[in-house]
Amino acid sequence: MRARYGIPLGVTATAAACVAYAAGFEARSFRLRRVEVPVLPDGMRPIRVLQLSDIHMVSGQKKKRRWLQSLAGLCPDLVVNTGDNLSDPTAVPEVLDALGPLLRFPGTYVFGSNDYYGPKFRNPGRYLLEKARGQHGLNGKDHTAHGVIRNPWGDLRDAFDAAGWVGLSNTRGRIKLDHGPVLGLTGLDDPHIKRDRYAPVAGGPDPDTDFNLALVHAPYLRVLDAFTADRYPLILAGHTHGGQICVPFYGALVTNCDLDTDRVKGLSTHTATGSTSYLHVSAGCGANRYTPVRIACPPEATLLTLTPQNRISPPAPRPLK
Repeated sequence: MRARYGIPLGVTATAAACVAYAAGFEARSFRLRRVEVPVLPDGMRPIRVLQLSDIHMVSGQKKKRRWLQSLAGLCPDLVVNTGDNLSDPTAVPEVLDALGPLLRFPGTYVFGSNDYYGPKFRNPGRYLLEKARGQHGLNGKDHTAHGVIRNPWGDLRDAFDAAGWVGLSNTRGRIKLDHGPVLGLTGLDDPHIKRDRYAPVAGGPDPDTDFNLALVHAPYLRVLDAFTADRYPLILAGHTHGGQICVPFYGALVTNCDLDTDRVKGLSTHTATGSTSYLHVSAGCGANRYTPVRIACPPEATLLTLTPQNRISPPAPRPLK
């Protein structure tokens, strides 16, 4: 087969087909995962938690909006939004339209870096280079961003708050579910851009509630260690996109943080200072507008059913690579 510009046409055609599949099919192949997590006190009624993350809405994404709207049919007890709702500074109305039916349910949220700042194009190979160097996020730099597009995140916050959702930016909150129990909530701002401040929320779960959840956008180890040491039974996070571009039968190459790739998505455990917490990382349902592809990692939301601890045995901690 003839080559064009030194590249065999077969290779060019294969690459084009992969991009077409990754962007045209898999990135739009939305899934709902169902997970059972045995964390509630004995005798407590199960709680259905719908976790949404990394929507990365771009204006005109009608299929994503319709799919998100349809999730209201699950009638969750609680909606948890773990951030990165935007990938377009003009998309706040479309995020609110997509989440409108879900705003009728009790909910809570934390923001991610893409709620605050618009995306920029990056060479995907830089993620592998950063992993090799052990560099992630701002890597200790000042958390003030320079030369970036600033998203209208305040409009998103105001709409969530008006619906009664509890914002958890380095703070605590409570929420009473429709069937009675009161949940204690603790959340951090995004560690990926050094906005997390654990000291104001340190001290462990609220003892005057029926159950406690911890939320953060990016599952950095320093945050997981702190929540686990404080004995939170369940931590919910997003950010990783499940690796986004994964190798079939192998898995993710990067997590875009210092979490190991074995825990890039789904339910696992985290251990610190002799305590163990459940960790659930959502693979999210979107992607940066400049890399709108997914391979072996379809977009998702997760319905977590929290059950009493005596229902099933917890999974063994996954070994670090």
